[in-house]
Amino acid sequence: MADEEIKQKILDELKAKSKNKSKFYFSDLQKMTGMKPREAKKIINVMVTDGDLVYWSSGSTTMYSLPGAGKQSAAEGED
Repeated sequence: MADEEIKQKILDELKAKSKNKSKFYFSDLQKMTGMKPREAKKIINVMVTDGDLVYWSSGSTTMYSLPGAGKQSAAEGED
């Protein structure tokens, strides 16, 4: 599968699941790609750089979400 197809698959799955959950662990995204962690990390980092995904960190945990998703997005300046 080409990188663009993988990116679109991730976005589609996140949009479908965003009704129940706004933030996802790296392992969740990696499972969506079906790739090894290092390969998936490269694509996910490109998506963050392109603005398709955003990082969220509690200090000990890093999660990913769609831009503007979640209850705290306005408070965190993501809107």
